[in-house]
Amino acid sequence: MQTILGANGQIAIELARELRRHHTREITLVSRHPRALDAADRVVAADLLDARQTADAVRGSRIVYFTAGLPPDARLWEAQFPTMLANALAACRAAGAAFAYFDNTYMYPQDGRRLDEGTAFAPNGPKGRVRARMAEAVLAEMARGDIPVLIARAPEFHGPGRTQSFTNALVIDRIRAGRKARVPLRDDTRRTLIWTPDASRALAVLGNTPDAYGQTWHLPCCDDRPTYAHYVTIACDVFGRAPAWTVLRHWQLVAAGLFSKPAREIRELLPRYAHDNLFDSTKFKRRFPDFAVTSYRAGLEYVRDESVRASV
Repeated sequence: MQTILGANGQIAIELARELRRHHTREITLVSRHPRALDAADRVVAADLLDARQTADAVRGSRIVYFTAGLPPDARLWEAQFPTMLANALAACRAAGAAFAYFDNTYMYPQDGRRLDEGTAFAPNGPKGRVRARMAEAVLAEMARGDIPVLIARAPEFHGPGRTQSFTNALVIDRIRAGRKARVPLRDDTRRTLIWTPDASRALAVLGNTPDAYGQTWHLPCCDDRPTYAHYVTIACDVFGRAPAWTVLRHWQLVAAGLFSKPAREIRELLPRYAHDNLFDSTKFKRRFPDFAVTSYRAGLEYVRDESVRASV
């Protein structure tokens, strides 16, 4: 049995599909309000803040994936995320299950340095500090050695379905709606984005590779790292629009935070948009050389075709 904790997000949905295609038919989907994706899925309603419910959901699992998410609210993250993680780890120890932790880059330095699996944490705000604390807890569990543990870390998303990211909200969704794209801070810095189905496929590969445990992995991204100007130009071409975008200045984003809680919550990530984002996934690509990474254009064409299918 392979179990996904936090089973309603886009990463979890794609992960379940990939596990079913290539690894197992025995899948348990766990969330407060889980939804089966296949008739064979086992669904368990559980609150990961409740240790007993979490343990009951994990019992009998061989591999457990932690893909749980929360709204971008610093107080909520501080109050809930560490507890959810601690309950998941305790449940895995009790079940003797391997633990695959899906992580982000909030805790990394937000400058132009190359980021690899050995990069020291340097969080820039409360959510970054929460993610650093969580990653350190997983690393401590890894060092303890009671159960197999791995960390799979992804940079900013772009993708289909309900993918949530700056790039989806400010670029893809706006161009798809016939509106001008918006770019945070600068359009000439290089971005590393991961296609969400690639992230899920890679997480499934790692979870089912015994020697991947005991390590941190950067999930695979394209190496060309386009600037936002280049990425928006590709997106406009794919959607048949004239290339056009607006650069949102720092003062505009700060001012937006005076009236919008979501805008306030993203301010700690703004420095990363003033610099190149050089997320390095060489380690994964060397270990899994046959893994096919989706190009930026191919991903955008998929989103375009998805929109067409949805309108039919």
